[in-house]
Amino acid sequence: MAGTPGTLRLLFTIQLITMTAMEMSGPFWPLRLKEISASDLAFSVAATGTYIAPMLGIALTGSLWGRVGDRYGHKPMMLRALAGLALTQLGLALAGDPWTIVGLRFMQGACAGFSAPAQAYGVGLVTAERRGRLFAFLQVSTNVGSLGGAVLGGVILDHASFFWINAAASALCVACGLCVAALLPATRPTPKHPAGAAAPAASVWRNPVILGLLLAHGGLLASRLLPQMPFSLYVRGTFGVENWVIGLCYGLMATGFVASAALWARLFEGRTRQATLGGIALVAIACAGVALVAGTTPSIVVFAASYGAWGALLGATTPVLTGLISREAAAHRQGHILGIVQSTTQASSMAGVALGGLVSQAAGSAAIFPAVAALYLVSCGLLLRVRQAQDSRSPATLSPSP
Repeated sequence: MAGTPGTLRLLFTIQLITMTAMEMSGPFWPLRLKEISASDLAFSVAATGTYIAPMLGIALTGSLWGRVGDRYGHKPMMLRALAGLALTQLGLALAGDPWTIVGLRFMQGACAGFSAPAQAYGVGLVTAERRGRLFAFLQVSTNVGSLGGAVLGGVILDHASFFWINAAASALCVACGLCVAALLPATRPTPKHPAGAAAPAASVWRNPVILGLLLAHGGLLASRLLPQMPFSLYVRGTFGVENWVIGLCYGLMATGFVASAALWARLFEGRTRQATLGGIALVAIACAGVALVAGTTPSIVVFAASYGAWGALLGATTPVLTGLISREAAAHRQGHILGIVQSTTQASSMAGVALGGLVSQAAGSAAIFPAVAALYLVSCGLLLRVRQAQDSRSPATLSPSP
């Protein structure tokens, strides 16, 4: 199907509004849980579970929903995800028990997962060479939505109760669902053996290139999320700055990503797999260097600039790798492979956050950034290993699978 710019812009807008809705409550769950928890231990466990539960739900079900989308179409899967988000957000608005909230958050991840079907739907709107740019734009919408959602949620909480954050998010998801149903054209599932196909592609798990790309993708994500848990403690303890400065430094990474992702996608567009992976490996080395600068500088200005530069470099990593992974998979398995990518993303995110917590507990928050640099170098090694890999279809090019 040939997609129109209007359809792509609408998909981008729906993704942005959906992510805004989901992130409105993100920074404020500890405040709500503190109010309703019976003890400090219950609060600590519930607060951790509230953030991990949706990641776990998505990790466990992403591949399943992707396969269903390949069979029945990805537009129904977007509608299913938005319905799940709307219902669980409404349940969260009414929930008054921390364990109910954790359970609903898990259901939210397991029943929803909007990004993967949106990506799979978008793949049908663009040529294979432009998939990297598509994924870059969709991840830009995710980052912009995350920033805007946190601000909007704070404004609501300043003027109303926590109930209205989730109620408003539910209403936004309903509105997005109506837009998907009424405005986005339906697409037909891709046949397993299209006319003119030379041979069926190897399954996802028998393709060593895809497996290597998934490992590298996970390593890069885990590297980025290592500082997540001790970030505020490190910045406050090292530089003694106010909370708004901490928030500014944290947001500069997303700002850098938003500014650079589309430019990186254009730079890598049309390049061979080997050339692309070599470029991303160099970016991983640069990320390691920037992380070391951030972890050793005594200047908050240099630290903030490092975080902005780090975000700008990240625009060349996950969107471009997602495009490579998509192009290695067969056309009729796009939902499946992108569901696996989403599951890998969530599992790697949980691993990165947990590893960062362990490192900070064992060696102090000052050890976080050297650990980030080391993990980036490991990811660079994985990328170079995949760069040398040969598969049965296209050893040196990025020709789309049949």
